[in-house]
Amino acid sequence: MTRVWNKSDWRTKPRIQMPDYPDRDKLDAVEARLAKYPPLVFAGEARRLRDELAKAGRGEAFLLQGGDCAESFAEFSADTIRETFKVMLQMAVVLTYGAKVPVVKVGRMAGQFAKPRSAPTEVKDGVELPSYRGDIINELDFTEAARIPDPDKMLRAYTQAAASLNLLRAFSTGGFADIHRVHAWTTGFAEADKAERYRTLSDRISDALHFMTAAGINSDRIASMSMVDFYTSHEALLLEYEEALTRVDSTTGQTIAGSGHMIWIGDRTRQPDGAHVEFCRGVINPIGLKCGPTTSAEDLKVLMEKLNPENDEGRLTLIARFGAGKVGEHLPRLVETVKAEGANVVWSCDPMHGNTIKSSTGYKTRPFDQVLSEVREFFAVHREQGTVPGGVHFEMTGQDVTECTGGVRAVTDEDLSDRYHTACDPRLNASQSLELAFLVAEELSNRREAARAAG
Repeated sequence: MTRVWNKSDWRTKPRIQMPDYPDRDKLDAVEARLAKYPPLVFAGEARRLRDELAKAGRGEAFLLQGGDCAESFAEFSADTIRETFKVMLQMAVVLTYGAKVPVVKVGRMAGQFAKPRSAPTEVKDGVELPSYRGDIINELDFTEAARIPDPDKMLRAYTQAAASLNLLRAFSTGGFADIHRVHAWTTGFAEADKAERYRTLSDRISDALHFMTAAGINSDRIASMSMVDFYTSHEALLLEYEEALTRVDSTTGQTIAGSGHMIWIGDRTRQPDGAHVEFCRGVINPIGLKCGPTTSAEDLKVLMEKLNPENDEGRLTLIARFGAGKVGEHLPRLVETVKAEGANVVWSCDPMHGNTIKSSTGYKTRPFDQVLSEVREFFAVHREQGTVPGGVHFEMTGQDVTECTGGVRAVTDEDLSDRYHTACDPRLNASQSLELAFLVAEELSNRREAARAAG
């Protein structure tokens, strides 16, 4: 970075959405212990991801970012990791065919433990307690003891993140990601009675794979057909954890947040003079910035200058999250600001956070049709502006949950109670995630055909 920066400088800035630990000595001891642990990711990996995101910003690749709203200690298992990874691979194959460019696969995994909350406390049956802020901070149980922030939870989060990364790396290179195997899973989805509209695209992918096999292009000869690059990401919310895992790369002298390949700043913590922006500006990781309805053009200019002063490609991803029906009102002014500044960014669409509603049965949910509508509006604005829609960002799981309504399996408000497992926000299930990938692939294919006709 061009300006003087120290990994502890964030402590002098206004901090929000972070816990106040009652036992400072215990907190100091945990931070010191974490500071001695190996980093979870390495500088070379972060630089490689920046290169791939640079391609997404130019339209030469497409970003798929997805995973849990908040990872859970209780739900942690190899099966859970495998099923989410499996669905992301399926989505990537479909998107690759639709876009005709490589898909950059980034999981909200191995670090997504902390969550911002709309209020510092919550009330149940007349009892007011601090809000649950994610397993890395406190516990979901509605008791006074459970809601006390506990620094030791950072150690457990680190251990779970390390185990998750170990398994993800094995899956990525050990044959599980073979493209023929992955598409065979997708074919099963497309053959379902209510998924007939996706069958044609699925068949085209099958034909392409059969042709490549006949031509001698297969996983035995080409490693990229059986192995994938898979990266991790999370919101850099708990800065004590982030600072403790920050390292200096021995080969370049650059500073990296060793907690994950990509970190992002949330819509609630993007204050230009705040602690989170201060921390993120000094590390070399790719940085995501959530942009909501209250993001002003002036704030965006300042944030782009602070987070990417050298205007490097792949450094900054702007993650738009407005809500269905609101994209046309808010996104154009931000796109115009970026264009006027000549800024290099990756534009990504988060259609989840602006579409959360309370169902008739009392559950927090997200209607599938609204999620899809926001994605389509996002593509429409970029089509009008002549800019590149570089990626999508979903809260999803490989489990067969019932948390979002709609989709080919037509989850209803009444179905939500069947398998509503999330501790925070509702996630797309495996079927809904794959269906959304088919629909985004259609948008990408249409964009490609329009560009070809215009050119």
